[in-house]
Amino acid sequence: MKDNRRGNTGWVIAAVAAACIAAACARPPPANINDACHMFQQRAEWHEAAQKSANRWRIPVEMIMAFMHQESSFNATARPPRRKLFGFIPWFRPSSAYGYSQATDATWKQYEKQTGRLFARRNSFPDSADFIGWYNDTSARTLGLPRDDAYSLYLAYHEGWTGYRNKTYNQKRWLLKVAEKVKKNAAVYRKQIKRCKLKPPGRRWYQWLPGF
Repeated sequence: MKDNRRGNTGWVIAAVAAACIAAACARPPPANINDACHMFQQRAEWHEAAQKSANRWRIPVEMIMAFMHQESSFNATARPPRRKLFGFIPWFRPSSAYGYSQATDATWKQYEKQTGRLFARRNSFPDSADFIGWYNDTSARTLGLPRDDAYSLYLAYHEGWTGYRNKTYNQKRWLLKVAEKVKKNAAVYRKQIKRCKLKPPGRRWYQWLPGF
């Protein structure tokens, strides 16, 4: 009987590699997500990506990081928890939000269309950082919000541009508290980043893959 173990092993390796690429080879979040300096020292490519988005969209790095902290806790594959039917049966998720930025399907498609980044992925940190920059840039331009106003920009991020205009956030006291938390985290990150001693990272091999 012919031994197919070598061939099967090859298929397994290929499948794992393909799955890894599709998932952006997602790693767990850094050990201390409350310290921007620690994160950027551990993930130098994150600093490069956040700074690139900040330069492109004129949104401060600390705000990009504070938004991501709130939305996903830097979990590449984060999704809203499923609702429970009858209190115990896993049911549908409340939205299609996914990835570092928790962008929904519809908003992500709008981002792809307007930026031309058709290969962007929500489980890619650089793509998500760019998305947050793009969204806040749009909020600043269309709603007249200051680019360093983390509180107001987060309300627009959560409620959408139409929702912000209609002030839907005023009916959500919990959301106002969350926006205040994002504002405080951005201020903390800003102070931490100022004291960081970061070296400009070189481009890593995997960053040549689509989305990095």
